[in-house]
Parts: sequence; C-alpha cells; structure tokens
Amino acid sequence: MTWEAAMRTAIELAHNGPATGVNPRVGCVILDADGVTLAEGWHRGVGTAHAEVDALSKLPEGGARGATAVVTLEPCNHTGHTGPCSEALIAAGIGRVVYAASDPGHMSGGGAARLREAGVDVTGGVLVSEVEAFLDDWLTAARLGRPYITVKWASSLDGRIAALDGTSTWITGAAARQRVHEQREASDAIIVGTGTVLADDPSLTARGDAGELMARQPAPVVVGTRAIPKDAAVFRHPHPVIFEGTHDVHEVVRDLRARGFRRVYVEGGPTLASAFVAAGLVDEFAIYLAPTLLGGNRLALGDIGISTIGEQLKLRILSVDQLGSDLLIRAVPLRSEAAQRPGDVAQRPSDTAQQTEGD
Repeated sequence: MTWEAAMRTAIELAHNGPATGVNPRVGCVILDADGVTLAEGWHRGVGTAHAEVDALSKLPEGGARGATAVVTLEPCNHTGHTGPCSEALIAAGIGRVVYAASDPGHMSGGGAARLREAGVDVTGGVLVSEVEAFLDDWLTAARLGRPYITVKWASSLDGRIAALDGTSTWITGAAARQRVHEQREASDAIIVGTGTVLADDPSLTARGDAGELMARQPAPVVVGTRAIPKDAAVFRHPHPVIFEGTHDVHEVVRDLRARGFRRVYVEGGPTLASAFVAAGLVDEFAIYLAPTLLGGNRLALGDIGISTIGEQLKLRILSVDQLGSDLLIRAVPLRSEAAQRPGDVAQRPSDTAQQTEGD
C-alpha cells in the first residue's frame, strides 16, 4: 500500500491547527488493514491532545488494534503538557506508524525508535519535502532553539526608508501596508526599538482594511533601555508591552523563546534590523519596495559586519508579489559558513530613531 494519499489528508488536517505558539501543526489519519479511514485528528494548540491522541480518542477501546497511524510529524516521545504520543500509540495497539518529518527536538524526538522497540512497524519520510515546507517555521525554531525571525522593511527602489528630513509616511501603498498587517497577525510577537516608539509612536497592532483590530494580535515587544512616554500608543495595545531592557538581541531572542513564541516579526528600523542581521538571527526577509527614488543616507540597513564583497550575505528569493504598485520580496539567507558567522553585535538597537513605515 502507498501512503501518499493518506499523508495528504493528514497535511490538510494539520492546517486546522494554530500557526503560532510553541507547538507544531500536526495531522493524523488512522486506517484499517484495507486502507479505510477509522479516525482523524489534529493538534489544537498547547495543552490540548496531540494529533495522534485526538484521533485515537474517536475510536472505541481496542478499535485501533493492528491499525495504521499516518501522521505528519514523528510521534513525540516525551511528557510535557501531555503524555508521549509514542506510548499512547503503543498502548492502543497500533500496528504501523507512517510519518513524514522527523522531530528534531532533543527532548521530544525519538518516538520512531521507541515505537520500533515496542514492535511497531515504522516508516518515515513519506512526503517529507511537503511537510517540512509546511512546518518550516516550527522546524527552524525547534532546530535552532529560538523563534523563527522575519525582518521586514519598506523602502524605495534605491533602498531608502525615509527622506532626508526623516519623513517616511507613506512610501508604499495601501495594498502593501495591508499585507504587513496580515504578516503581523500571523506572528506571535512584533519587535521594535525604543527609538521607533519615540520617533513614530506606533500602535503595533494588526488591523483590517477598515482599521479594525484583527482576530489575533502579536505581542508588542520594545527593545532598549530608553524611557518611553506613558501615553505612547503601544500602551493601548490589547496585549501588555514586553520590555526587553537590553541591547543584546541574543538575550531578547532567548527570552521570547522562553515565553513560547514561535514566529517573531522585527519591524523596528535600520539599527534594530541591522543588529539582528549581524547576529545571524534572521530566517526570512520581507522587503517591500516602492517604485520611487529618495536618495540620501536613510538606508534600510546599516553596518551588518560585512567589510568586503566576499563576506556578503547572499539570499535565496522565495517569492515576488506585486501589491498595487509595490513589490514584496520574500527571501531567506543562504546558510553558508560566512552567513552563519556568529559575530558580536556592536550596535545598540534602540539608541537612534527607528523609522518604520506603518504603525
């Protein structure tokens, strides 16, 4: 029997889960010996049943004995908010487990080995490329031990984020700005420096076309040690402001990981963006380009620790979308040795005004 059709169903089920938070989106299909679906399940977020247990719960006692569980991610093998899925599958009498991607977690991984040890037939790697693309942000966070970090800026075609006098509202049009709000909604947190708060007074909310608050809101994070006014717009955000009183972006990222954030959106201006790039902490760039020229020295990035052309940080373009008159370029760093150099972050990300288009 081939398992691709069942795995695609499991992938569809996984899409029902939340795209943010520390846990992955996982789907599971349980089949009988003839390939007939007995139950389906998916993971609904932290503290809820994992996909395998959700599917098993829909069967009567003994109903899974000898059946096949097709699941998008290798069953976990640890106790967290819930028990290990490997043990639940063994206890249910599952005869075979088919999964796509391996779990890279040093605590949660190892489910396949445990299942085999218990006599369960295990097959991995089915549609692994599709599932790894679907779980890219979570897998990156799990492998690196930190959130998936996107750095965004909006600039002119010549790479300027503001005019010589500092004005930057608006470089891009309404369609591009709305896409930014959609990307904010898809993130656990949005990061700016205190310089941005002082210069632009952003609200850091995700809003719809009519200015209404979207259903999900990213947690607002302000990096730096400078004081900000008590009447700043960020204090009217639906979530409390997270203040990171440091200039060390590694420290910031560690704290956000400890808070359970999976996706982080850096929108803080050139100094903060440059600090994340120089530290090797960027997984994706969201670059909005407007068909205009500004000239001057208000560049989207400052010093990122590159002194010669051989050290350049090369990117791979994922997509180019036209939004009205503007372009959105999504790109990821090529993970070469040069691109991953650790590098010390010499810049202080909140000591200068952080012009960032949008509020």
